[in-house]
Amino acid sequence: MYHLQRHILTKPSSLRHFSHSAILPHHHDTPPDLTPPLTYLPGFPRPNPKHDETILAIPRAMSGKNISAKERNAGRVPSIVFEQEDGQHGGNKRLISVRTNQIKKLVNHLGHSFFLSRLFDLEVRSDFEAQDIVEKVRVLPRKIHLKASTDTPLNVTFIRAPSDAWLKVEVPLVFIGEDVSPGLKKGAALNTIKRTVKYLCPADIIPPYIEVDLSELDVGQKLVMGDLNVHPALKLIQSKDEAVCKIMGQRVSETTPKKSK
Repeated sequence: MYHLQRHILTKPSSLRHFSHSAILPHHHDTPPDLTPPLTYLPGFPRPNPKHDETILAIPRAMSGKNISAKERNAGRVPSIVFEQEDGQHGGNKRLISVRTNQIKKLVNHLGHSFFLSRLFDLEVRSDFEAQDIVEKVRVLPRKIHLKASTDTPLNVTFIRAPSDAWLKVEVPLVFIGEDVSPGLKKGAALNTIKRTVKYLCPADIIPPYIEVDLSELDVGQKLVMGDLNVHPALKLIQSKDEAVCKIMGQRVSETTPKKSK
């Protein structure tokens, strides 16, 4: 089995503090206040700071189909922010609305799956033009529902992402090394089986993406999820034996000329 080169990821600030029960298991013997913060490792992808942006929001008192329709007509996206300390349980829900144009711009600029693997600062204000801040918190977009015909966001769910939270993330895959892959240079084709892989991630080191190196793959060879090199603190939720991609060659009947009778 071929293994990828190690690569991984930034670390925005958090204003909220959660219980230390979500701190990584291998730090349990270390007093919580002395546990060093996790950081992205050198050589791995990390969020590009030039794309950092604060998402502005306003409180929303009520939910419901009619309320949501009014919000969308006013150029706002009905949204929810909640906590998920260990990747399993939600709570502390806040109803908000965000600007449709801002969310649409971010999704179009980053791409759908990359938007859902990036941390943002979120500022809840009494009004979009007001200076008072009701809550400022680091969040991870969890779900976004887009209108099929226009890609206009219809609703967004955010999760608060303090440093000691574990979050389930569908991390997008970026394939590299196609130009030097022995199999692809022979004319074989890349069969992309997975576009994302699900990990349970400490909030401070959520990968914006994972690089999948094809440079050593020959015809008939594949990479599985267990081959992906990520920060050792990340926990793969899916089976490590699930295939990510495979170099597919032509069938013998397509490459061997038929004998004339």
